[in-house]
Amino acid sequence: MTATGSYNRGWAGHRLLAAAGLVGLSLVLGACQNGDPDIDISNYAASLDPADQLYNEGLANMQAGNMTEASRKFEAITKQHPYSEYGRKAMVMQTFVQYRQGQHQEAINSGKRFVNLYPNDPDAAYAQYIVGLAYFKQIPAVTRDQRPSARAIEAMNEVVERYPDSEYVDDAQAKIRYARDQLAGKEMQIGRYYLERREYVAAANRFRTVVETYPNTRQVEEALARLVETYYAMGLTSEAQTAAAVLGHNFPDSQWYADSYKLLQTGGLEPRENKGSWVSRAGKRLIGA
Repeated sequence: MTATGSYNRGWAGHRLLAAAGLVGLSLVLGACQNGDPDIDISNYAASLDPADQLYNEGLANMQAGNMTEASRKFEAITKQHPYSEYGRKAMVMQTFVQYRQGQHQEAINSGKRFVNLYPNDPDAAYAQYIVGLAYFKQIPAVTRDQRPSARAIEAMNEVVERYPDSEYVDDAQAKIRYARDQLAGKEMQIGRYYLERREYVAAANRFRTVVETYPNTRQVEEALARLVETYYAMGLTSEAQTAAAVLGHNFPDSQWYADSYKLLQTGGLEPRENKGSWVSRAGKRLIGA
């Protein structure tokens, strides 16, 4: 979807809402009532640019790649004609421009404001989607704090749950999957750190989180193998065997499974699933099940 195409359709015939959209007009009226002789209401109203003109100028600047000037035009609409149809449209386009300019927090703030003010507006789904994109763009490398991933998931879930028929759902779900993989990857990084330090309980807890909380991510395969390694080092052979069995069932051709199988063989063991284990129960929800 192109931003300009989505927002140009059907707007040419819109008229401004009657007697709405003159920011500061109430201040002018108040000044007149207080006897200020220098303010002429008719002149003030005439000095405002028409909303449709500003909007079209904003779109033209966007198409020309002049996002800064486009932002000025849309901002002028929201200030001068806030309660008009164009005022609402300009809020959404301003959110988009801020996102394109890399002003992620500003885009998040304005997108949320639009959704809060107009939750049932046809453009609310798009505004919420931009909020999710702005968080998504801030997702860092897996070695860093993954709070933007969690926020991206939350924002995109809003798109999926509140606007299930919108055209943004498929991409929102794809970005949720990516962000969840990032969160799982962070758990794996911390788990490997504990495993290297032989802090086995802490390591096992991290790998378990991946298997139980993020079962449909790419990290699960390694998480199960690391659980085999961790439980085996702790002497919890039944749990190690179960983790290996679940790994083999879901990823039979995996190198992680081959390595886990060899590790068990060093102790005269082989994969064997204990149906009462949490690993067995969690295994029923894995991506390869």
